[in-house]
Amino acid sequence: METRVRLLDQVRNRIRAKHYSYRTEQAYVGWVRRFVLFHDKTHPDQLGGPEIERFLTYLAVERSVSASTQNQALGALLFLYREVLELPIPWLDNVIRARRSIRLPVVLTRLEVRAVLSRLTGDPWLVASLLYGSGLRLSEALRLRIKDIDLAQHRLLVRDAKGSKDRITLLPGSMVDPMNTQIARARTQHDIAKTKNCAGVELPYALARKYPTAHLDLGWQYVFPARWPSRDPRSGAWRRYHLHEAVVQRQVKQAVRTAGILKPASCHTFRHCFATHLIESGYDIRTVQELLGHASVKTTMIYTHVLNRGGIGVISPIDLADPKR
Repeated sequence: METRVRLLDQVRNRIRAKHYSYRTEQAYVGWVRRFVLFHDKTHPDQLGGPEIERFLTYLAVERSVSASTQNQALGALLFLYREVLELPIPWLDNVIRARRSIRLPVVLTRLEVRAVLSRLTGDPWLVASLLYGSGLRLSEALRLRIKDIDLAQHRLLVRDAKGSKDRITLLPGSMVDPMNTQIARARTQHDIAKTKNCAGVELPYALARKYPTAHLDLGWQYVFPARWPSRDPRSGAWRRYHLHEAVVQRQVKQAVRTAGILKPASCHTFRHCFATHLIESGYDIRTVQELLGHASVKTTMIYTHVLNRGGIGVISPIDLADPKR
């Protein structure tokens, strides 16, 4: 058991050295733990390609995981052997791959979007409005810091998004005043916290060591701060984080039900609606790709399949038939 604990600590330290996100750290550590337990707590340096193949095949055949889940497990094990143990592993030829499903995203109509947003209030309303108005992921909206908001030029700077990439997207003109009000609220909350010696925000990477007082700067504070500070799971320091994702997710789910919408809509649905409605309005696919931060235009092309009339303007022959017959 002691060996397994030390191994997981090695994985955590290497992930932090490479500046991976805390979510990635949790996922990779979890897969390494499952891999070790699957092989009766045998240390991975005594295992190799065949054992990795057996574990991945077990996930696909016995556990019926999705292709993305199996790929995440493979990524965690490759990280373990290449970055932590520094052991070569052979090419994995005998893995039974999970079937990759091609699914269309759930997209609401413009009226449905308005119906959902009209049933939200406070922070959940503003966050959901940014998801739809700017095409943000939920985590991107909640991680916005005050310094990344450009109210004058109507721009948002999304930092360290999926794939560790930064991008610039639009801030809708109708959201400027609500965002200005939200920033003022965050400023007031931060000033009160400083008087009670409980201010300070979590900083990325090694900035906390390089700039010891930066965690108190207003610009680094989250636009949507949590009500109370919490302990940093890595450093152990008490810091104020952003609003928890579940707060917004619960409110959006409730608003969808109240609006009588039967589609399985979620917070991420607003991002799909942003892309689809832009393409419907005539914006080119490359522009939408840049705003969404997709690495490949092929990813963005999925939204052409969920446009009205199938995305290709086809009118069914029954709609052209003689209405009298």
